[in-house]
Parts: sequence; C-alpha cells; structure tokens
Amino acid sequence: MKTKQLFITALFSFASAMAAVVVYNHFLQDTPQVATLDNQAKASFAYLPSPKNTSQPIDFRYAAAAATPFVVHVKSTIKVEPVAFRGGRGRDPLQDFFGDDFSQFFHGQNPYRSQPQVATGSGVIVSEDGYIVTNNHVINNANDIEVVLSNNKSYKAKLIGQDADVDLALLKVEAKDLPAAQFANSDSLLVGEWVLAVGNPFNLASTVTAGIVSAKGRNLNLLNENGAQQSNTAIESFIQTDAAVNPGNSGGALVNVNGELVGINTAIASPTGTYAGYSFAVPVNIVNKVILDLKQFGITQRGFLGVSIRSVDDELAKKEGLDKPQGVYVDAVNAGSAGEEGGLKKEDVITKINGVNVNSAPELQEQIAQYRPGDKISVEYLRSGKVGVASVQLKNKYNTTAKVDDSKDILNELGVQVENLSAKEKSTLGLQSGVRVTELKDGKLAQFTDIKKGFIITQIDDQPVNDTNDFLNMIKSKSGKILLEGVYPNKPMSYLYAFRK
Repeated sequence: MKTKQLFITALFSFASAMAAVVVYNHFLQDTPQVATLDNQAKASFAYLPSPKNTSQPIDFRYAAAAATPFVVHVKSTIKVEPVAFRGGRGRDPLQDFFGDDFSQFFHGQNPYRSQPQVATGSGVIVSEDGYIVTNNHVINNANDIEVVLSNNKSYKAKLIGQDADVDLALLKVEAKDLPAAQFANSDSLLVGEWVLAVGNPFNLASTVTAGIVSAKGRNLNLLNENGAQQSNTAIESFIQTDAAVNPGNSGGALVNVNGELVGINTAIASPTGTYAGYSFAVPVNIVNKVILDLKQFGITQRGFLGVSIRSVDDELAKKEGLDKPQGVYVDAVNAGSAGEEGGLKKEDVITKINGVNVNSAPELQEQIAQYRPGDKISVEYLRSGKVGVASVQLKNKYNTTAKVDDSKDILNELGVQVENLSAKEKSTLGLQSGVRVTELKDGKLAQFTDIKKGFIITQIDDQPVNDTNDFLNMIKSKSGKILLEGVYPNKPMSYLYAFRK
C-alpha cells in the first residue's frame, strides 16, 4: 500500500513539473531577460521592448565619437587692473615719488599689479571656419581667450559678441576645416530621451557623461540673480537633464544619440557647487538664432510681444473658467506693443506660437526668442472659451520693428553721449583729435570712474579718437579693460579713466 502511495506521489510531482515547463514556454518566454555574469559568460544587456527597437540596446559610442571633436576647452585670463589715478597722465603721487619700479619698497610686490585670474570652461565649434559658442560667464571680462581643441591644438580666440540674457557668447579662431557640430531641433526633443554631456569638467578634457532629458522649459531665475551685469529681460527655458555636469562643463555640448547638438550646458542645481543630479542647458534653437545675430549684427536682435505673462496653474484655470491648466495667461498688454497691435488682450490665454504648443511662461519666451524684431508670427489664444489667432509683428526693446543698432546699446551701456569737436575748438585746445562728453547718466563710466561732463576723449588705449564714429567703432571692437585718455578745457594735465566692457 505504501509503495502504491509513493508511486502516485512521484507521478503527481512529475506531472506538476511538466505542467510548469509547458506554462513557462508558452506564456513567459517573452518577458524581459536580465543576463547575469559567470566565469564563462560574456557581459550582456537587459532588453526592454520599445516601439522603435525591440532587440538592440542604446549605444552611445557613435554619439560620443561624433561630438568629442567639436567640443573645445576654453581658457579665459582676466588681468586684475588697479583703479586709474587722476593726475599727470594718470600717475599716482607714489609712482612719481618712488619711480615706476617701486616693488622693492613693498617686499618685492608691486601693489599696483595683481596676479591674473584664469577661468576655464568648454565651447562648441559651430562652423568649419572657426566660430565657437560658449557661455557668456566663461569669458566675461576676459583680456585673453585661448581655445584648445580635442587634438590639443590651441588658438587665440577673438570675442565676436555676447548675450547675457541667455548666457551665450560667440568666439572666432583663425582656422579652417574644423569639425563642426550638426544642429538638431530642440523643439522636437522629448522628456525621456537619452542625451550626452560633453565638456571639460575639472580640466578633465573631452569628458562624456550620459543621462536623459528630465524636463524642458525650466526657469531657475539664475541669470537675474548672478550680478548687476545681467538684465531683467533674461530668457530661461532650460533643458533639464540628469547627465553629470560639473564646473568646467559650462559652454559644452549636450547632444542626442545621433551626436547632434541639442543644447549648450550652462548650469547645475546643487547645494555644494558640484553635480547633485540636475544639470541645465540652453536649447539649441535659441543658440542657433543668437549665433546668427552675433555674426551679422554684433548683438542679439530680440523680438518682444510686449505683454506680461504667467503660467496657468490649476487655481488660475478654475478662476478663469478653463477646462484644464494650459497655455500662458496674459496679465497685461503694453500700450503700443506688438501684442496690442496684433489684437491680444488682457486675460487671453496663449496656447501656441507658430503652431508650437506653449504651456508655461518659459516655453513662450523660448519660442519668441527664436525671432527678430519685424518678424511676423502666429499667436493662437483662448478668449472667453473660444479659439482665436493673431498675426503679430514683433518689436524691439525700443518698441519699433527695426533691427537694433549696437551703437545705441554701447552708448547706453557706458551711460554717455559724445559729440565731435569743431576745427576751431581743436586749434584752440591744441588737439589733433577728440570727442566731447556731452551727457552722463547711469552706466559703466558713472559707476566706475569719476569722469565729468565736458571731458574730451582724445585716445582709447593709446589710439587717437578722431570723431564719434571712431569712438563707437573702437569701443565695439574691445572687451575687458579699456583706457580713456583726454583733457578738460582750461586744465593743464591729461587724465586717464579705466573701466571694463
């Protein structure tokens, strides 16, 4: 009897095992497989089915190989200069007393000389003939800029233009046939896509890290908080990623898996100053537009709608009777602005710019930033539950549709107006050149020098200033420390004033 029971038990166990095998083979074999490592096996990938690719893992080797050559190391040298002294040719009485080499009286250190400061970052080659984009904060106030390519060739770089509103700058090196980045469309970038950050963190050249797009349209209020040089018109609509970015990555490339540029790495959110899981990049569509403007005009041609806006949250949506939180709410429309002339009104909810959905204030700013004054755009909006479309011609910050002349911006930055001297005035003062300061207002000259109205600027950095065109062209072409030399009528000595542009 016992033998019979044992036989039945064994038969039942065998049948159960066979049933389990059948169930596994027929129903479970398509589940994701995770390969393990043993002494004989080679490393394998875990495959997860996806709509695009059901058999191959993500491979970053192509993107890394494509992007590394067009990412450069940027070294900026800032020479800390002493305050300019007023007196005979700007000399301080101590210099007159001790002579030019008076370091012996200060334990070998000349108190009027400071050690240069060196800042490092990254940049991206955007054209084969040597144009390079980087962050404005990497090169701001630099006297000398050096660019080192991935093949260790180095070049002196010239600053073409800066845009503090988006923290970008354009450099130029004298070289040909350089490896240049291919631009993607950052509007098409999706949350969850793989991206690579390529740069030079901690001076570790050509470092590649990987992550995904964590969010788009991030506004961190960084550019408005980083000092007085930033303006209240800053544009922040960052691509957020979890690719590791550290000091030195600024200005480097954010690329997709095809090795195409999708953004310029700019900032991290961290309590320690090093990577803590969040990094942010300027979208390449904004980068491309700024590059074109700086090359053609020397400054960014920024278009404005002329409206005050805020993102629509659930509370505002309920208050305004919207079906759901969407779009960008118009708080006010400025008189005579592009928005008013296009028919936009207070309490409108803007939902699309040229067919692109906008669901937050940063996203709307990102779209508008891709256009110039005078450009016409289509603005789709909701008003009293109905959809409307406005054709809007963007204006500049002076509320006209014209392209902005950077001469006006330069004079505003300096806070000065100048006029030519007549031939009689030059003869009376014994001058061969010069322009007169006719107006001073809030600007760099008033902030950092004690220059007075009526001062006649005769030289800039030891080069004669013949007229107002000379003055503007010379200031345009310079960055870092600038020395103005000149005289006051009825005063026997010349004066020097130094400031930074």
